[in-house]
Amino acid sequence: MVNPFDTSILQFLNQFAQRSISLDQTVAFISEDTFVAGGIATSFYWWAWFRDSKTKARDREIILAGLAVSFAALFVARGLALLLPFRERPYVIPELHFRPPLGTLGVYNYLIHWSSFPSDHAVLYFSLATCIYLVSRKAGILSYCHAFFIVCLPRIYLGDHYPTDVVAGALIGIGIGSLCSIGKLRALLSRLPLRFLDYSPAWFYACFYLCTFLFATNFNSVRKMGFHAWHLLRSARHSLI
Repeated sequence: MVNPFDTSILQFLNQFAQRSISLDQTVAFISEDTFVAGGIATSFYWWAWFRDSKTKARDREIILAGLAVSFAALFVARGLALLLPFRERPYVIPELHFRPPLGTLGVYNYLIHWSSFPSDHAVLYFSLATCIYLVSRKAGILSYCHAFFIVCLPRIYLGDHYPTDVVAGALIGIGIGSLCSIGKLRALLSRLPLRFLDYSPAWFYACFYLCTFLFATNFNSVRKMGFHAWHLLRSARHSLI
């Protein structure tokens, strides 16, 4: 069953599908491109790290803690998706009569066996945006707008997610990101990285870059390596048997 809230928004957006191949492919490009989504999101973190402010020490604690809790938010999202009842993607629900945007059928292949609720993209990017908001309200609002209009809205248009998937994911992400406002937790999560910064700035920034790179690419490399390693282990197990 699809609730009226989801149905009305999906039908409104879907009326624009298959009218212009330029529009459809632009939305698909935005949803898949790592620079437009993750690259811009993580650039807020580099800006916040190096900006001059009277609260630089606090801001850097928030940034480091924010990366940690946002990483944990991904596990929360995946755990909920596995534990909650499975929810099919909008584009496979016959009752919705969803029209796939032109030239975008290939983007659906990797989503077939994944539950749509909640949106892990919404969880991650709204968690990251919340941490930026704790550093700077203006930058945080821009980050929230980026998370919604650039990351999440295209996925609704493409039929990857229902609006409620995004709303739930955003609320989870904001809730988890808000943990960085707790001083003791923030200090605990940032203590070792800050010591590492004092001990070896060069290695710290190398690791900081790699960390933000993984966030910018949605951990695609790690997931591919894990997937490959899993298949190698399964193959080795079958050969032994």
